[in-house]
Amino acid sequence: MKKYLTEFIGTFWLVLGGCGSAVISAAFPDVGIGLLGVSLAFGLTVMTMAYALGHISGAHFNPAITVAFWTSGRLPASLVPGYIISQVAGAISAAGVLYLIASGKPGFSLESGFASNGYGEHSPGNYSMVSALITEVVMTFFFLIIIFGSTSDKAYRGFAPIAIGLALTLIHLISIPVTNTSVNPARSTGQAIFAGGWAISQLWLFWVAPIVGGALAGFVSNYIEETKK
Repeated sequence: MKKYLTEFIGTFWLVLGGCGSAVISAAFPDVGIGLLGVSLAFGLTVMTMAYALGHISGAHFNPAITVAFWTSGRLPASLVPGYIISQVAGAISAAGVLYLIASGKPGFSLESGFASNGYGEHSPGNYSMVSALITEVVMTFFFLIIIFGSTSDKAYRGFAPIAIGLALTLIHLISIPVTNTSVNPARSTGQAIFAGGWAISQLWLFWVAPIVGGALAGFVSNYIEETKK
């Protein structure tokens, strides 16, 4: 239960910090943080919680990471359902808190998307479904390659959260214009539930693509580690 609670708290912080920066601060008059600020916010949430809670659950905070750790043999199958349920619950709870905060501003509307992920006309840059699918698979793949490598027994100890946080920042810098960046099905689900409509109908892609990318990274990472021996 401690591991599940940790995954709930960590995912809550990731969504509140990352999506909160997009909804509240990205275009705030005169001092908006923009794409760079939102990207950094997502990276900081992961880095801070990885340092705070990583020793308890491994600091996944993302179903794609959990599936990747399972496919690579680094996580028992018995923990996978509890991890994913905790992550999704944390994301939905954080989205609810964010809605309560954001809706306190006059003129607030969910029609702006509430930092949901999308493709086609709901992509920030109007990128196609194929572009979105490729982007999410590839970005998640490299995110997991970095996670596996930086948390390896042969890596420098204590630096993994920094590498992982910077990786997520870079991923957002690349892919916000394409999909508003998911690489995390829980993050996508929390925002989509409140945005509704198109966000729910397009949510499938932001479950399928990250999990495929993560699982593929698990297999590739195992192969790389085996060839080192």
